[in-house]
Amino acid sequence: MSEPFDVVIYHNPDCGTSRNALAMIRNAGIEPHVVEYLKSPPNPDLIRRLLGRAGLCVRDILRETGTPYLSLALSDPTLTDEELLDAIASHPILLNRPLVVTPRGVALCRPSEVVLDLLPVQHGEFVKEDGERVVDEHGRRVATA
Repeated sequence: MSEPFDVVIYHNPDCGTSRNALAMIRNAGIEPHVVEYLKSPPNPDLIRRLLGRAGLCVRDILRETGTPYLSLALSDPTLTDEELLDAIASHPILLNRPLVVTPRGVALCRPSEVVLDLLPVQHGEFVKEDGERVVDEHGRRVATA
C-alpha cells in the first residue's frame, strides 16, 4: 500500500462480529486504531458526526440485546436524538458495533463483511470465526447465496 490508510474501529473484544471486522482490517495489511468503546466511549458530538458520515440516525446504532434498552424505555418514539445520545453516553453498551471509520467512509459493520467495502484489497483468504469463508485465496470477496 503506497499511501497511509488510517482506520479506526470502535470495538468490543467480546463481540464476534467486531472481532471478525477487526481481523478483516488486519487481513488488508492495516493495523487500525482500536477504540474499545466500553472503556473509552465516544462523546455524543463525535457519535453525531460519525452518524452523519455514515448516513445513519441514532436509532440505527442502538443495540437492544444485552443492554438496558428496554429498562430505559428507549423504544419510546418521542425520545429525541439528544436523549438517545445521552443514554449512549451513560451506557456505552447501547452503541452497536463495530463502527468503522476509513478514508472510504464510515459504517456500522453488521454483518462484519460490510467492512470490506471500506478497505483496500485483502491479502489472501479470510474465514470468519464461525467458519464462513468471505474472502478467497486471491483476496476477492466470496459471493454469498
